[in-house]
Amino acid sequence: MTKDVIAAILERRTVRKFTDRAVPEATIGRLLDAARMAPSAGNVQPWHFYVVLNKKRMQELKQASLGQPSVGRAAAAIVVCAIPSLARERYGDRGEQLYCIQDTAAAVQNILLAATGYGLASCWIGAFDEAAVRQAVDIPEEHRPVAIVLLGYAETEAKTPPKKSIEEIFTIVR
Repeated sequence: MTKDVIAAILERRTVRKFTDRAVPEATIGRLLDAARMAPSAGNVQPWHFYVVLNKKRMQELKQASLGQPSVGRAAAAIVVCAIPSLARERYGDRGEQLYCIQDTAAAVQNILLAATGYGLASCWIGAFDEAAVRQAVDIPEEHRPVAIVLLGYAETEAKTPPKKSIEEIFTIVR
């Protein structure tokens, strides 16, 4: 059973310590389905998702991710790639440089929330060497790695991080 979307938003945490328990491939399929439902500029959907389940490849991703230990601990990873040329066809430079990045970020957020809904722990990794990620996962040059989403089951419950108050983060413009 999945959680209500607001509950998933409020409960989602970044987890960096995972158990050895495998993530069912059917559940990963559901996460990918959630990703593909993300909004994208002009519905271009300039993305491709590489699912990594192999431990050797996970270790290669760990090295490509500047040695971050959490990458080597996760049961699975989804490398989220933008396809800038698709966004360029419709929107020119702005599509290539901005919209495809925004679109993939929306897809990542859908993955994170869906993972929470399915009882999985996750972590959005943005610090990595793009060329090394491409090599580790056999990603073609026209696909740009934008994020790595780690998936697994949490070793311990993640604490709620401090957040700014609502008054600190908005301005009403009349």
